[in-house]
Amino acid sequence: MKVICTGVDHLPAHLANGELAFALFKSAKREGVGTIAKGWRGSLKRKGFAPSPQAWDFTQFCLAVCAADLACLRSTSADGWTRTIELTVGLHEPLLWAPWKQHAESMLKVLTGDYWTLHFVEGGVSPPDGKAPPLERDCVSLLSGGLDSLIGGIDLLAQGRRPMFVSQLAHEDSQRQRDYAAMLGGGETHQQWSHGISFSGQREPSTRGRSLAFYGFAVLAASRVAAVPVQVFVPENGFICVNPPLVPGRVASLSTRTAHPLFIGMLQELLTGLGVPVQFELPYRFKTKGQMLQECLNQELLRTWAADSTSCGRFRTYNRVHCGRCVPCMIRKSAFLAWGRQTDTTRYVYPSLAQSDKSSGPDDPMAAALAVLTVRTHGLDRFLGATLAFASPDDRRAYRNMLAAGVTELETLLHADGLL
Repeated sequence: MKVICTGVDHLPAHLANGELAFALFKSAKREGVGTIAKGWRGSLKRKGFAPSPQAWDFTQFCLAVCAADLACLRSTSADGWTRTIELTVGLHEPLLWAPWKQHAESMLKVLTGDYWTLHFVEGGVSPPDGKAPPLERDCVSLLSGGLDSLIGGIDLLAQGRRPMFVSQLAHEDSQRQRDYAAMLGGGETHQQWSHGISFSGQREPSTRGRSLAFYGFAVLAASRVAAVPVQVFVPENGFICVNPPLVPGRVASLSTRTAHPLFIGMLQELLTGLGVPVQFELPYRFKTKGQMLQECLNQELLRTWAADSTSCGRFRTYNRVHCGRCVPCMIRKSAFLAWGRQTDTTRYVYPSLAQSDKSSGPDDPMAAALAVLTVRTHGLDRFLGATLAFASPDDRRAYRNMLAAGVTELETLLHADGLL
């Protein structure tokens, strides 16, 4: 699978059979050529953004990876999942990326589970050259509309921080993101962006690389923050960060690695090597979702907003209602049970796991039950296997304690719903 992402003027005159192409920030007006973030560069300039070439090229790289991830179907690969993707990315300063080619390929393999070959070439779009002063903010925090990012914003505010919130537009969460940013005092500087990837043909639904657009947006937003280096907070609970496979068939990228500490570490190494003054932080990597709720620094505010947040992996499928049976929903339910301070008023299609119907897709409640039974019968280490091989000895102990607590939270939910 071959994909080319460059500025319009650097697209090849003819595409080889099976080759896909995307134009950055402008429509090529050619059949078979997709578009990424049409008109976005001009919008950024009007808003005063003037990122460094290094930060801008990182954003272009992230968007190109997202385009390839969407356009290359897993169903056409030999095993129905693992793809071999050759991606050519037009950059403003491609020579700076040459020493990081292999590292970037390995990083993407961790994220998506595919084999990547990257080519960095001339042909990227130059950075926008806006003329606005830095914003009076001291960090960047991702704001998705989910419960974890809500807690992250509340905690930063309680600590006296002044975060600039960044969101990736999602039709079902866009207003919620704006409401949270305004409630947390960051409405005026809140940035909501979309990768705007459009092309003809079928889209790959697994979207393992989608989070890269979010990280690219965060780095771009950091270019408007006066502090150096800029801390970028990724508020995700540790259980989902590590995302241990509940059953042996969900190893590697079959379980998402959006905020996996190994991936975030490799991402940080790339940014540092490129000279981008940004520091990614996983503040809750050693906390379960239940512990995040229990330890949130403004309990009153959290009680007001917590049930409004979204967690469901199938939120759009179920017409913007939590399904109640996917892994994120189960972790959400178990977290509310652990919190013990408020009845979970979230609307679920399946309020009880025992009454949920597996009509299609993976049987997540059964997988959770098997995970709990494995821990009971054979111990936590047998269940985890090599899950924590990435961590240092000290961190491994902290991750293990967090995962043990996370399994206990799930077990409590399964008991409450009569599955165990």
